[in-house]
Amino acid sequence: MGSCKVTKVSMEWNIDVGDDKISLFPDSILHQILSYLPTKEVVATCVLSKRWKYLWTSVPSIDFDDSLLYSSQFDRWHPLDVTCFMNFVDKVLLLRDTSNMKRFRLSCRVCVSASHINEWILAAIRQNVQELDLCLFVDEPFMLPGCVFDNKLLTVVKLEMNCTLQLPPHISFPCLRKLHLCLVTFPNDNLMQCLFSSCPFLEELAILDCEWVNLKSITITMPSLKTLIIDDLPFCSVGDLRGCVVKIDSENLIFFKYSGYLSNDINVHDLSSSALAFVHIPIICGRQLEIAYRTVKLFRGLQTVSSFRISSSTIESLFLAQNVMNHRLPVFKKLTLLELSGEFGERSILLLIKLLECLPKLEFLHFREGLGHCEDDSKLKLVSNCILSSLKMVKYQNFLGTNTEIWFLNFLLKNAIVLEKMNVFWSKSSSKDLMNQKEIINQLHALPRGSIHCELLIA
Repeated sequence: MGSCKVTKVSMEWNIDVGDDKISLFPDSILHQILSYLPTKEVVATCVLSKRWKYLWTSVPSIDFDDSLLYSSQFDRWHPLDVTCFMNFVDKVLLLRDTSNMKRFRLSCRVCVSASHINEWILAAIRQNVQELDLCLFVDEPFMLPGCVFDNKLLTVVKLEMNCTLQLPPHISFPCLRKLHLCLVTFPNDNLMQCLFSSCPFLEELAILDCEWVNLKSITITMPSLKTLIIDDLPFCSVGDLRGCVVKIDSENLIFFKYSGYLSNDINVHDLSSSALAFVHIPIICGRQLEIAYRTVKLFRGLQTVSSFRISSSTIESLFLAQNVMNHRLPVFKKLTLLELSGEFGERSILLLIKLLECLPKLEFLHFREGLGHCEDDSKLKLVSNCILSSLKMVKYQNFLGTNTEIWFLNFLLKNAIVLEKMNVFWSKSSSKDLMNQKEIINQLHALPRGSIHCELLIA
């Protein structure tokens, strides 16, 4: 009965069930499809038919990952599996044809065999690889081949290694567009400065969870740099303010992201007004004053941006410097878009209102996560009016329907005198039933508005 249905459908749609449509595609399209698969699966396609037997040998993207070798219970390796992995990589690189390699990704533990790993990397270099992505877990010092850092063809380099980044005396990346460094320990000022200055056309730099302890001062100045991401969270302890001075001077930067405790002194200069900045500084119990001081310095370097995303904890660090150290907050004269993340308590809401006073051109205010579960609004009722003369749109997500949220939305509606639209979106985790939600919606619609043209949408 089932075969009759298949035959009927095939006749209606004029489909020959036995046809292999995919094999009719040209090599270039099949290569593109296979490039999204791990190499282990790509090689397995050789058994499909004669058409596929050698197709894998010219796929431009190679992806080796030994993560399947780990035991989920004991996190140990089986020697036989390790040997199989090494033999598989050796054989794939040996049998691959002489066509250029676009991307080479290798993720494994160096204890497999350091010499083997360097041979694999050299094999990719010999085939003119353009994108090199290495994730190497080491138990002892490990040095990559020197030709990795002196290469005229590489456009993308991603290095994730839990060891000191050992750099050769000569570094040259004339075509490099993207550089990601993750988990590495920077060796010293001179070598890192040499690395950065050897990438004249770099457009994206990401420094993720790296260790700066050996650095005292570093300058990141690249006219071509458009994206800079610094994530410093995991390696910092409360008392560990290493104090490396990081000067960032890239006038064409359009995206800057910093996450961390400001254990390093970040100084930004000449940031474009079209840039989007994102800053997250968690609250910690110790060294708050020093971190607050560095927060103000960082914000002064970002005061020319037009778009900003900050967390609630960052706002608290910012105002700690003003209250305790009498540092004046910068005025963001060009900022038109502000996105906020994290939960806000009564104190951070008060500080947010103060921050809004420093944003005279703000047009769009976006709460990505709402204010959170804050219920205490006793002090908020004492807040005086704050005229928001430019604010045109408010987007409020994760609305729970708390009294604090209602108070704050009322504050915005009353003080935003040119507000055109406020969109409020209920949280999926709201405890309010449909009857309570309807009452709150009616309450919001009844709130007085400073702008007669304001449209309130609640969904």
